[in-house]
Amino acid sequence: MTTNAPATASLTKYAVLRPDQIKSHDRGGGARTTPLVLPSIGATSFINGITEFSGGTAIPFHSHNCEESVMLLSGHAYLDIDGDVQELKPLDTTFIPPNVPHRFRNMSETEPMKILWIYASVNATRTVIETGVTNPVSSEHAK
Repeated sequence: MTTNAPATASLTKYAVLRPDQIKSHDRGGGARTTPLVLPSIGATSFINGITEFSGGTAIPFHSHNCEESVMLLSGHAYLDIDGDVQELKPLDTTFIPPNVPHRFRNMSETEPMKILWIYASVNATRTVIETGVTNPVSSEHAK
């Protein structure tokens, strides 16, 4: 990560984040996340990161307490949402309102897939539908 400390207190800091230089963490089940913009670098209104899915990987149905947008960076995916299944190709971008259960699945059993996710709050939470457990998204990246 490259950062620029402001010359005066009135200037905003900036950061250039290089995913290949940031430690990612294993989310289990074939998903690996690289956090990018987080409060720890000064974010106050949104957070984002990249999640990579191995072949055949699907994350559990979950919802968030804020709006979410996901762009498929590579591979091919299914978005399961609101009783519907949408096929996604690279650069397809989603908008998901708060509290709507959804999940992403890798369409391929062998090829990886990669998404960029953006939450509209630094206090975003993830509630896993099956268990009802809610955790702050940012706490997942503090591990």
